[in-house]
Amino acid sequence: MNSTNQFEYTNNVFTIECADIILREYRIEDLDEFYALTQQSEITEFLPGWDVSKEQRLEWLINHELIENKQFLKAVSEGGNIAQLRLRLGIISKETGEFIGWCCTGIKEELPPPNREIMFAISKHHRNNGYTTQATQGIIKFLFEKTDVQEINIIALIRNIPSNRVIQKCGFRFINVMEIEGEKINCYKLSKETRSHV
Repeated sequence: MNSTNQFEYTNNVFTIECADIILREYRIEDLDEFYALTQQSEITEFLPGWDVSKEQRLEWLINHELIENKQFLKAVSEGGNIAQLRLRLGIISKETGEFIGWCCTGIKEELPPPNREIMFAISKHHRNNGYTTQATQGIIKFLFEKTDVQEINIIALIRNIPSNRVIQKCGFRFINVMEIEGEKINCYKLSKETRSHV
């Protein structure tokens, strides 16, 4: 696990610094790059629900995602009890400053409690560089060190080989196969206790 992650605020914006990328809370200025990513077939193949109009994406950003990010970070600053709150972070290239993907954490209704999960996506132009592994490791470290989370879930379609590889690299333990909306999904878990003994 990468132990060099730094959690900080830069100009009142929360970031997690990783080796080659920065995880940063969403900003309104991300809309165009964010929307463009959700139109890539390589992303919509596995996350069809993210393919919405730019107007819908903006509405979610303004009225839900930005607000809930602030609520999540406030809960962290007040002791780390994040309850059902979600945190949505963009993956930003250190080299170019581009918004190249996202790494988020929230509650997955279809999973049995405790059902806090991590999910990620990366641009087709930035695959196979280890960025999603860095992002996932960064958010794991943050959740286990700064919040009351004791266990994290992550799921991936069986046919999504790259995502399954990232998940395994990050130390998640395979639990079982389940079906969600007619698709077979690999389910994994990582506990704070197990991770601390690795």
